[in-house]
Amino acid sequence: MLKIDAHQHFWKFDPVRDSWINDDMAVIRRDFLPEDLQPVLQQNGFDGCVLVQSAQPEFENDFLLEQAANHSFIKGVVGWVDFFAEDLEQRLEQCTRFEKLKGFRYILQGAEDRALMLTPEFRKGISRLQPFGYTYDILIFPDQLGYSRELVAEFPEQPFVIDHIAKPYIKDKKLDGWKQDMQAMAVHPNVLCKISGMVTEADWQNWKKEDFRPYLDTVVEAFGTDRIMYGSDWPVCLVAGAYEEMLAIVQDYFSAFSAQEQAAFFGGNAQSFYKLG
Repeated sequence: MLKIDAHQHFWKFDPVRDSWINDDMAVIRRDFLPEDLQPVLQQNGFDGCVLVQSAQPEFENDFLLEQAANHSFIKGVVGWVDFFAEDLEQRLEQCTRFEKLKGFRYILQGAEDRALMLTPEFRKGISRLQPFGYTYDILIFPDQLGYSRELVAEFPEQPFVIDHIAKPYIKDKKLDGWKQDMQAMAVHPNVLCKISGMVTEADWQNWKKEDFRPYLDTVVEAFGTDRIMYGSDWPVCLVAGAYEEMLAIVQDYFSAFSAQEQAAFFGGNAQSFYKLG
């Protein structure tokens, strides 16, 4: 069983494309490439990672797949495709020649239409993924969980994974609403959850490990240990501390779990979900 970081990014910094990186995030306002991550993964005992898109032009896939082709520690890629394209099926067909391309993600969290995923066009796009064996990463804020639940219910054969535990309001210690919606999402067996990106939703300068326990408890109780996976959200996580500090949150939490459960969380579940070699 591989040990996998199931969520990280690379980019060559572009101030226009990457305008979401504001002054408060200056620490990540630079290039992040495989040579920056590989030693970090090795030092922390990881065999590899899943590279996830962070920008929405389709040519971004070329950059991601080039990194994956040149670095064996990148075990899979979650790319981007235009779900509204008339020729989506042909585009997906063309994508099948890339063995490491495992699935797709759409940046729904920033959509002006909070229910964009329920439009007929988007749902038609989602319906095209499963025949090709592609996964879908759900990137949303808590206010979109109800809409996402409708989406996953409509496609029970489509493998979904929620990124960053749907970004709850950890800094404000708010659980209500998010907790109930996550429990409702977990009813659907085709949905997994990445325990990732938590530190960026906390107080970057003053978070403590115990801040995350209520959120971890909620996710683990709802999804069980066979439908959760570890992701760092590197390098975005660096705005709130070093990789090792962020990793220690989940290492401490899961230290009370069995060796089998820990192995599933830290790689086995991601390996199965994304079909990683």
